[in-house]
Amino acid sequence: MVSAADVVGTVTDPELPMLTLGDLGIVRDVREDEEGVVVTITPTYSGCPAMETIRDDIVGALHTAGFVRAHVRTVLAPAWSSDWISEAGRAKLAAAGISPPGPAPRRASGPIPLMLGARAEIVVCPHCGHRETERIAAFSATACRELRRCPECREPFEHVKEI
Repeated sequence: MVSAADVVGTVTDPELPMLTLGDLGIVRDVREDEEGVVVTITPTYSGCPAMETIRDDIVGALHTAGFVRAHVRTVLAPAWSSDWISEAGRAKLAAAGISPPGPAPRRASGPIPLMLGARAEIVVCPHCGHRETERIAAFSATACRELRRCPECREPFEHVKEI
């Protein structure tokens, strides 16, 4: 019989279907006990609209695999970071024409300081590799992505933001 963790590892993200939830780094724990299967996940951000679909997809995959009782818990701390996306996940994003995030900003604990100036950032074009791309829109299909364009190849592309 396949393990519950293996089943959960095959569930794809509804907004980035080229990634599994494991690639995305939101699966924190999969545990089997007398209560059934308990899966613990952390959303990419607290208002993520895909969380209900993700929960349903996890429970559905577990039921299909023969696990009768399944429960999904959501934990918000520690907060998810784009650094949790696996190397395989980053490669899958790039192969799909979506620029993966760079390293997330490092912050001390406590309040997040307000930054009024523009961030110095290098976002590489996933089509031609050019390193000087421009932001077209701060938000794209989801709040965690932005729309960019490459001045070299002129192709638009999405970029997963560093969180």
